[in-house]
Amino acid sequence: MIAEKIRYAVTRSVGDDLSACELSFVDRHPIDVVRATAQHLAYQHALREIGCELIVLPALPGHPDAVFVEDVALALDEVAVITRPGAASRRAESTAVEAILCAHRPLLRIEPPGTLDGGDILRIGRKIYLGASARSNAAGHAQLTALLGPFGYQVHSVEIRDCLHLKSAVTQVAANTVLIQPGWVDSSAFKAYGRIEVDGAEAHAANALAIGDSVIYPANFPRTAARLEAHGLRLRIVEVDELQKAEGAVTCCSLVFDSEFRSMHATDV
Repeated sequence: MIAEKIRYAVTRSVGDDLSACELSFVDRHPIDVVRATAQHLAYQHALREIGCELIVLPALPGHPDAVFVEDVALALDEVAVITRPGAASRRAESTAVEAILCAHRPLLRIEPPGTLDGGDILRIGRKIYLGASARSNAAGHAQLTALLGPFGYQVHSVEIRDCLHLKSAVTQVAANTVLIQPGWVDSSAFKAYGRIEVDGAEAHAANALAIGDSVIYPANFPRTAARLEAHGLRLRIVEVDELQKAEGAVTCCSLVFDSEFRSMHATDV
């Protein structure tokens, strides 16, 4: 028996009530749920194409933001943390995700009065950057710091402005490179990394999902996409403009983690 890795991506189907989503920094516009669903299916297809094994949860009626599954948990190599979303309406979303993660990781959790959204958590190696947002409070930051300290993670709080989450403003796109919107976060917080700034005409373009040597990236930011490609990054372009109307992005639509499994080879027989 040989231990191998399988990369999972947990997603949740788009609900019919997506238009009732929480909004903070974008204006409310009509959402075409049929088109949003088609875009989400294409996003799932992209995850499969780059090597993820999908775990697809059904839509959760009465919870229009549940499609943004990343916000309810953080999956690290050693443990998983069940977060406590800042929007009270979202806290019931974690039950199904917790049931999946407990089969792969020991579970830790953020407790009241702490709040923490997964969209405010950016992991780069052994460093964890936490966005100080309306959804993630100081108690949540302190709890995560205490929970992850024993595993050797360094946790850093980062101030953000004019956006929902830290990963609205900065995401990792390569081993030592971030994509950043300098108007929404202090670039100096990421001075240890190479920084690619979004194009000035594409304010919301900093959210990208790097998996392996591929980067899933929204179709509606072509100028920033060109900057990424100029740095040699391999983009997998997807349309997510209907999901963006719900203040969503490519990172928040999945929870990606690796898990070990054992396979039998001929030499084992």
